[in-house]
This record gives sequence, structure tokens and C-alpha cells, in this order.
Amino acid sequence: MRKQRNQYISSVDALVAILKSLNMCEDRYHLESEEFFDKFSKGQLEDSADFIEWSNDYQHYMVIRLAEAGEDKAWQDL
Repeated sequence: MRKQRNQYISSVDALVAILKSLNMCEDRYHLESEEFFDKFSKGQLEDSADFIEWSNDYQHYMVIRLAEAGEDKAWQDL
């Protein structure tokens, strides 16, 4: 699998792109990202490429949201 790296001008641009990706996964699997991440983190879902990417996107989403809220170090609790 080839690693893809995207660069964004601002955290808002990154957040929009990640939200689009999260929404596509939620629609495809009929599951909210928060619930998905909870189940995936507990090992209740398979380690498919889609789920790994979804998990990474959700973690990036949380980091950006926490950074926007001024909680830069809170991401380490994820």
C-alpha cells in the first residue's frame, strides 16, 4: 500500500478534508465515527485497510479539533 501525504494551507482546510473522508466512511458502514473508533480501539472490528484509514482519519480529526480548542497536549490521551 502506497503512503499518501497531503499538505494543507490551514488547519481548517485539513479539517474539511478529514470530515469529508469521515462522512464517506460513516455513510458506507452506517456507523458514526466516534462509535466506530471505540469499537475499533477495543478490537471489536477487523483490521481492514478501510478501518485502519478511518481510524487514522478520526485520530487526526480529534488532534485538529483539540488544537483548535487550545488543547494541544490533550491528543496524547487518544
